[in-house]
Amino acid sequence: MGKTVSYVAMLGLLATPALGAAQSRGADEGARQEAVVREAVAGYTEAVRTLEGVAPASGQSPIGRQAPGGTRELTLEESVNLALEKNLDIQVSRLEPQSTDLQVAGFRNTYRPVQSTTLGQRDVVNPPTSQLNGGTSVNNGTTTYNFGVNQAVPWLGGSYTIGWTNSRLSTNNLFANFNPSYSSTLTASYVQPLLRGFRIDNTRQQLQVALINRDISDESVRATVTQIVANVRNAYWDLVFARSAVDVARRALSLADRLVEDNQARVEVGTLAPLDIVQAQAEAATRRQALALAEATASTAELTLKRFIVSGTEDPLWNQELVPVDLPSLEPPPTDIEAAVRRAITERTDIVTSRKNLESNDISIRFFRNQSMPALDLNASYGAQGLGGTQFIRQGTGLGSQVVGTIPGGYTDALSLLFDRTYPTWNVSVTLSYPLFANQAEAQHARARVQRQQAQTRLRALEVQIAAEVANAAFTVQSNLRRVEAASAARELAQKRLEAEQSRFEVGLTTNFFVVQAQRDLRDAENAELRALADYRKSLVNYERAQQAPAGGGGGASSNSGS
Repeated sequence: MGKTVSYVAMLGLLATPALGAAQSRGADEGARQEAVVREAVAGYTEAVRTLEGVAPASGQSPIGRQAPGGTRELTLEESVNLALEKNLDIQVSRLEPQSTDLQVAGFRNTYRPVQSTTLGQRDVVNPPTSQLNGGTSVNNGTTTYNFGVNQAVPWLGGSYTIGWTNSRLSTNNLFANFNPSYSSTLTASYVQPLLRGFRIDNTRQQLQVALINRDISDESVRATVTQIVANVRNAYWDLVFARSAVDVARRALSLADRLVEDNQARVEVGTLAPLDIVQAQAEAATRRQALALAEATASTAELTLKRFIVSGTEDPLWNQELVPVDLPSLEPPPTDIEAAVRRAITERTDIVTSRKNLESNDISIRFFRNQSMPALDLNASYGAQGLGGTQFIRQGTGLGSQVVGTIPGGYTDALSLLFDRTYPTWNVSVTLSYPLFANQAEAQHARARVQRQQAQTRLRALEVQIAAEVANAAFTVQSNLRRVEAASAARELAQKRLEAEQSRFEVGLTTNFFVVQAQRDLRDAENAELRALADYRKSLVNYERAQQAPAGGGGGASSNSGS
């Protein structure tokens, strides 16, 4: 490993700055990954030590060591706010709309004007191929400077082109009327589809679909945020339950230790047989193991919550012990289930996404229906030209007559004729084209219609699924509320039974076995009450989540989740 690092360092000294920067980024990435690995291994090692019976000292964190960053008291809403600010999944999902915005901008840039410029010089020496060649060796030197603009307009599928061509010709041709001569031509043309491509074309179709995808990406972000918030709330209540279970386990162990001490005192005074103390000691050992398992579960619950509310292992919160402040309470259960179902089938992210996909499918249907029409294009153009330069005055009108004088001129003469439109040119035409046999767009149009029927059917099925999910979530809330009420009553009865058994044991009316059994029943009843209360709060979270997003997040189909 050391040789590899040395070799990489030597390459960094010899490589280009770009390679050095890449290596630096790679080193930072490697260091970050190493930190993640170390923290995970440390947590695993300490949890294993706890499971093996190495009990943490008083005041230490549940994984058997003092948290290096101290403790952090945390409310439920603080946990949610930290997740919204730091959660990596939310940060990733928020980048998707930006990516879609760039795609939309790319399609819109298709409609921006494009300018072209051509500058050139061309010299041609022609041999004397005939008497009309203009000399024994004619040299033509042409300088061109042309400019043009073309643009596809964002409406009705049309496009225009404007071209301005200019040239300067220097020649020794005996028949030339100008030397040097300047010519300038300005042309404008417009092509307008009348059938295919009139209402929609490929670019407009892709742009409209991209805009819909932008809305879908927003729904995906909303679904991810909703799911992460629900996960944070559930993880918070799991941590509350896990830490409360640790307290229950400690109280149960304290009761068992006290029973052992009482039995030892009774053995010493001779009111209890020495063999009877074994059962109490065995029960104390069992509860000590239960405490270790409860502390390990609390460590796992704490790591689960941290995973949602930290931005990385370098976050100070990662090394702190989380102490939840809020305790679960019995909030009123939902009553207006019909309103909740209506809200879900109207606003939930997956139903909104399905409707957006249906809109996208409608755009494809319009596009393919338009593409199946014949192509009928209107072409119109208009141009003007001008000519100028030093003009020759000849003695006669015959071909190649002698030059007796010149009229000075230049490029401005050509421009004057151009803008006076002395020599105009215009053209109007209509071009019709259509396939003689089968049209591929017709098959694509039929396929898009079938896909739309499938999408409509899936949408109706999704509405039924969402309604059932919200109703089931509401039923789960009511069921868990009944569990809490029953568990509270059972815990109160278990407490009274333990008090009664201890009183009877003190006067010798019962045995050690029944006292131990009553302690177990109280511990189980307390844990059942805590679990029922945590499940009730989590079912409220799931009920609210079911109205906003599918389980698992995202804007698409829902998936089952344990939350």
